[in-house]
Amino acid sequence: MKVRTTYYPALEDVKKAAELLRSEVYQTPLQQSFTLSERFNSNIFLKREDTQIVRSYKIRGAYNKIRSLEGSERCVVCASAGNHAQGVALSCYRLGIKGVIFMPATTPKQKIQQVNMFGKDKVEIIIEGDTFDDSSKLAKKYCEEHNGIYVHPFNDELVIEGQATVGLEICNDADFEIDYLFLPVGGGGLSAGVSSVFKTLSPKTKIIGVEPKGAPAMYEAFKNGEICELKEIDKFVDGASVKKVGELNFPVCKENLDEIALADEGKLCSTIIQMYNENGIVLEPAGALSIAILDQFKEEINGKNVVCILSGGNNDITRTEEIRERSLLYEGLMHYFIIRFPQRAGALKEFVEDILGEHDDIVHFEYIKKTSRERGPALVGIELQSREDLNPLIEKMKMKNFFGEYINKKPDLFSYMI
Repeated sequence: MKVRTTYYPALEDVKKAAELLRSEVYQTPLQQSFTLSERFNSNIFLKREDTQIVRSYKIRGAYNKIRSLEGSERCVVCASAGNHAQGVALSCYRLGIKGVIFMPATTPKQKIQQVNMFGKDKVEIIIEGDTFDDSSKLAKKYCEEHNGIYVHPFNDELVIEGQATVGLEICNDADFEIDYLFLPVGGGGLSAGVSSVFKTLSPKTKIIGVEPKGAPAMYEAFKNGEICELKEIDKFVDGASVKKVGELNFPVCKENLDEIALADEGKLCSTIIQMYNENGIVLEPAGALSIAILDQFKEEINGKNVVCILSGGNNDITRTEEIRERSLLYEGLMHYFIIRFPQRAGALKEFVEDILGEHDDIVHFEYIKKTSRERGPALVGIELQSREDLNPLIEKMKMKNFFGEYINKKPDLFSYMI
């Protein structure tokens, strides 16, 4: 008999967490998506954690952990990019426990406002650090200095068991055999918890974890066979972008998950727009991970029963333009150039009338030089109707001596675009 030497969520503990949470969280619906089912010729069901009380599953783990601290006079401290913070804030308010929450500077304003609303006078918010990992280090230091209790967003047994109740609900509600489960992966709390439930109650289900391409912490850990810390990450998917996965979570995920797949941030943006336009569902980038990846598994899931966990819907409306921009770039419909206008009268008019196609639009125009602007190069963004229009556009630019540089693939494009 194999003896475990590392932590593994026990089904009995998950059931205890579910009982504790029964009156504190919503049992979110498991809904079939007819549009996605038709598109992929499958039976696709959505676990709607975006409809949870704090619009994400994070309240489950946070409350399960903080409830165990009831009666303590020590303050609760956490670090979060938003969703865990909201869960901690609401838990502190309901249980009458003081909380101090560290949030990175990249956190959307909407999430900060929600934390204030849920925590009221029980919670203090400190905005510090560029990433979750930075904020986490500061929060732990605060704990040491103020004798606080750190509530980790994913690397904690009670938190993992709270998140695992999502899986318990899915298995209880599904009156069919689940062939595939797609779930988002950040630090690994949700994936470790839910996968442990499935391995007991639905062992034949193939479990696919999905990470953002710009923050592949679990993917790299799987590849290397051990946890590693990423040097740099794309912070756009704020709810799932961590440099290092949890030490408790990795062994569980390594044992239970069949695969880790990576979703492009641009694809996530297209998915967010599509889900809103077609289904009226508002998703944050991390919440769209499980759906955005379906194209990569189109042949495998054909005719199968599929469950996708929508982990959150806390999207800041001020990010709408960036989401649209990233989507257009991914779809090949938005292109940026350094244009060097010929030194002749009417060059700009000539560019608009003779170079641009009938359905092409200039959506960004900015002279790069601060002096002699009209004679210097310009940064020009052009939206196309079809991705096939790009090469003819570039050819016309070169023919008329307008072309300078195509910059879509520059890694720092968004640093000066948005």
